[in-house]
Amino acid sequence: MTPPETTTQPPAIRRISPRPLGLHLMSAAMSLTGAAAALPLARRGLIRWHPALAAEADALAAEIARSDETDLTLAVMQQVQERLSATLRGIELYQNHGYARRVTEPPAAWEQGSARLLDFGGGGRPVLFAPSLVNRAHVLDLDEGASLMRWLAGRGRVRPLLMDWGAPAGPVRGYGTADYVTGPLADALAHVAAMAGGPAPLVGYCMGGTLSAAAAQLYPDRVSALGLLAAPWDFHASLSPQAKVYAGSAGFWRPVLEAFGEMPVDLLQSFFAALDPNLAQRKFEAFSRLDMDSPEARRFVALEDWLNDGVPLTARVAEETLNGWFGQNRAATGHWLIDGVVIDPARIAAPAFVAIPEKDRIVPPASAAALAALLPRATTLRLPAGHIGMVVGRHAETALWRPLEQWLAAVE
Repeated sequence: MTPPETTTQPPAIRRISPRPLGLHLMSAAMSLTGAAAALPLARRGLIRWHPALAAEADALAAEIARSDETDLTLAVMQQVQERLSATLRGIELYQNHGYARRVTEPPAAWEQGSARLLDFGGGGRPVLFAPSLVNRAHVLDLDEGASLMRWLAGRGRVRPLLMDWGAPAGPVRGYGTADYVTGPLADALAHVAAMAGGPAPLVGYCMGGTLSAAAAQLYPDRVSALGLLAAPWDFHASLSPQAKVYAGSAGFWRPVLEAFGEMPVDLLQSFFAALDPNLAQRKFEAFSRLDMDSPEARRFVALEDWLNDGVPLTARVAEETLNGWFGQNRAATGHWLIDGVVIDPARIAAPAFVAIPEKDRIVPPASAAALAALLPRATTLRLPAGHIGMVVGRHAETALWRPLEQWLAAVE
């Protein structure tokens, strides 16, 4: 007997990401179609190229001059169509991918309001890790195969405790950057120091590194060593023109803060998109060419899920960072105060480990290097990676995890 035929329905779209989807689609379309629109200008030598691209521009101009105008226009339009289609296909493949993060969450060793310390165990010295306020903490515990926290715990030389800030709720919705430093971060440090029987290392990632530098200065009796992973300090260093416009457009985002009492995730994501407007187009086009069952594809989806599962910033933190840090560069110019104290990394006596990813588009290397230059006892590691790839990429273990572990194990 012939078994009845069955029809396999495609999975329903589970994701509406990348967020904000409309902005990414518009940026991709404008970027690619802009190439076709610029072709007549390039043929007539009317494009002003960046001086660093002069040699390439001259070679391109010569090639354009030798080409048939109609044939070249058709070829460019075909490339535009193919690349835009590949980008859209990549987004569709991501939205329908079957990956889901499944990890056993470690116990909380400490809690305060929406914040908690996740204890990954291990028999070594307690170390507090502080991620950014912008995204969820599990970038340092992405999955079983890409977790700095679980790797460190398994090695047994340090006992990693990860600060999960949580989403702003209750009184936390009124917090500014100072409140996070003098509140949950300071109290978590006291807890970890009690576990360690004395001052303990503090490692901050991204914005968490900037907050950690402030905590190391303010609470030297609780911090024995300071690790900084892609931590921004000079917010005007290599900042893209788009990001400068966004940070300076208080008339656009301040009414949103007043209406919602926070910076919504999608508006926050639009700022990060401004740091590299073509990033989404490039990465989803590349994703469309991967084997969807490959570890590389699953890692991509895991990262995108994390990126798009952000938390809102409180109104005060958003105001301080966009206007104070990015707009006025208050940290680098000595105008960032906490409880009346100027935050000055030169006053941090503890030894420091500063990791600077050279391909970072979120925290430009020059921004992180400015912080390293101020620290009296800094060990600097420059690595050929991006902001996120540094901690979860294929080469993260050899490039960052091992050097960081060795430093943590050796530092007094």
